[in-house]
Amino acid sequence: MSRAALLVLADGRFPAGGHAHSGGAEAAVKAGRITGAASLEDFCRGRLHTTGTVSAALAAAAALGVDPVALDGAADARTPSAALRAAARRLGRQLLRAARVAWPAPELDALAREFPKGAHQPVVLGVAARAAGLGAEDAAYCSAYEAVSGPATAVVRLLSLDPFDATAVLARLAPELDGVARDAAESARRAVGEGVDVLPAASAPLLEVGAEGHAGWAVRLFAS
Repeated sequence: MSRAALLVLADGRFPAGGHAHSGGAEAAVKAGRITGAASLEDFCRGRLHTTGTVSAALAAAAALGVDPVALDGAADARTPSAALRAAARRLGRQLLRAARVAWPAPELDALAREFPKGAHQPVVLGVAARAAGLGAEDAAYCSAYEAVSGPATAVVRLLSLDPFDATAVLARLAPELDGVARDAAESARRAVGEGVDVLPAASAPLLEVGAEGHAGWAVRLFAS
């Protein structure tokens, strides 16, 4: 297992398309729910413990070799917003392109054939982690970190927030991220024997509603 591979996969400069997405932060800024570092922290904490938890568990299960088709269906069922489902598949397609170059593997090729328009990003992330020689908890960490780092980076651009303050938000959330990754890996291990229904299904209705509205904006800085 290569810890360096985890750093590559989690690096914001990895060409997986995440820089074009705000994780719901753009809609939250416009609605006045994010106005500075304190409200950004509240937003990221909520996202981490809802959609972040779900995504981390899906990624961990994929890293353990759970059927990606079943996991993709589980991701669909846990994502009511059509706009978010479309965004997840676009991100999955871009991540798969990058992963197949970085860590060529038959399972990545098979995933590309099964989902030519893209599988859900957390599922692709887990399969990529597996191809890179990483484990379930590694995949969960990577996914959980993305759940908070994406919005934090976006808010720096949206509000001209001091990047030092945004980074401090991520540092304060680190202990909670540890817990989410640990629990996600545990639920993924259960899914190996019991099926995908045991994976978490936490919801974030404001993120879903915000995503639907955001998709209809004539002008926006981020794709989602």
